[in-house]
Amino acid sequence: MKAAAMLAALALVLAQAQAQVQAPAAAAPALSAEQEQRADKLAHGLRCLVCQNQTLAESNAPLAQDMRDLIRGQLAAGRTDAQIMRFFEERYGDFVRYDPPFKPITWLLWLGPFALLALGFAVLLRTLRRRAGARAPLTADERERAARFLDTGS
Repeated sequence: MKAAAMLAALALVLAQAQAQVQAPAAAAPALSAEQEQRADKLAHGLRCLVCQNQTLAESNAPLAQDMRDLIRGQLAAGRTDAQIMRFFEERYGDFVRYDPPFKPITWLLWLGPFALLALGFAVLLRTLRRRAGARAPLTADERERAARFLDTGS
């Protein structure tokens, strides 16, 4: 009798678990054409935190889908694009933006490549100037040897 009650309870728990797994996810709210365009623009401006080199619009990761649903839900609630971006920045930091803002914490990110390019150019100029200045004029013996070499061809 105890075993039958345990089996019945286990069957009930398994049935509930399966029903939850098979239940369709809450559908994202229906949006107008203008809101769909805004959602697409926002999804292209946010980074997938799983893929990191794809936008939310390009990613197939479950987290990206959840984030796209959040965007759609917030648009349906009447939030502006700036409010939605701020929501994601507060939640995930500036990294979530595919084009990080230009502010003191990201200056190195924006200016670093140009600084490295300028440094490389300065090193190149310095090296070329040193090479040009290091050439001493030929001595009389070296000129004579060069002339003989050029006259005989060997």
